[in-house]
Amino acid sequence: MKAYWAPVLCALALNTCAAEPVRSVSPLRDIQEFAPAIHLDMRYAGPNNFTGRIVEGYQTPKCLLHEPVARALAKVEQGLRAQGFALIVYDCYRPTTAVQAFMAWARDLTDQSSKTRFYPALDKSVLVPDYIAEKSGHSKAATVDLGLLDCRQAVCSAVDMGTEFDFFDLSANTDYPGITPLQRQNRQKLLQAMAEQGFENYPMEWWHFTWKAGKLPDTAMDFPVQ
Repeated sequence: MKAYWAPVLCALALNTCAAEPVRSVSPLRDIQEFAPAIHLDMRYAGPNNFTGRIVEGYQTPKCLLHEPVARALAKVEQGLRAQGFALIVYDCYRPTTAVQAFMAWARDLTDQSSKTRFYPALDKSVLVPDYIAEKSGHSKAATVDLGLLDCRQAVCSAVDMGTEFDFFDLSANTDYPGITPLQRQNRQKLLQAMAEQGFENYPMEWWHFTWKAGKLPDTAMDFPVQ
C-alpha cells in the first residue's frame, strides 16, 4: 500500500511533533475481501450524490473499514442472503478531505441544483449541523451507510425504505411515524440484522450504522479511498 503523510507541526523547543489527521499507511480492509458479492453503490465516488459531482478524497468506489468492522458487515450480508435479501453499501470510510468538501458545498448557498431531490422541504442554510457535520464518524472507518436489496427473484431489486439515501428530512429518521407499515418493516429488518453484529443506528438516518462491539482506534483519517 502507498503511504500518505500529513504536514507535521514540530514544537522544536519541546522536541515533539503534532500531526494533522492521519495520512499514514492505510490500516483498512476492503469489504469485498470478506464479502466478494456484496453490492456497492459508492455514491461519493461518482456524481450521483447531493453535491452532484465526485467528492474529493474518493478515487475509486471501494468500501474500506477496520478489519473487525468489515468482518462483522460480511456476517450481516451472509445472514441476509440466507433470507433472500442483501446489503447495498453507499459509503464506508470517508476521508476528512471529503468531509471538508461537504462543508464547502453546504456553505455555497447559490448551488441549489440538488434541492428538489435531496432537501425539498428545507432551506440549504439549515443543513449544518443536523444533516451535514464538520466532523464525521465515517472518517474513523467504523461507520457505514447502506440499504437493503430483495434478492428472492433472479435479479436483486431495491427495497422500499421510505426515502432514498441522503434524503435530508425528518422522514429519513429511522422511527419516523409517517412511513407505511411495509417501509417500517423494511427498516426494522435492516436494523435487526445490523444490531445482531454489533452495529448501532443513528436515529436521524435509517441508513447510518456504527460498529460498537469492540475497541478500535479513535482516530480520524485522511488518506484517499483508492
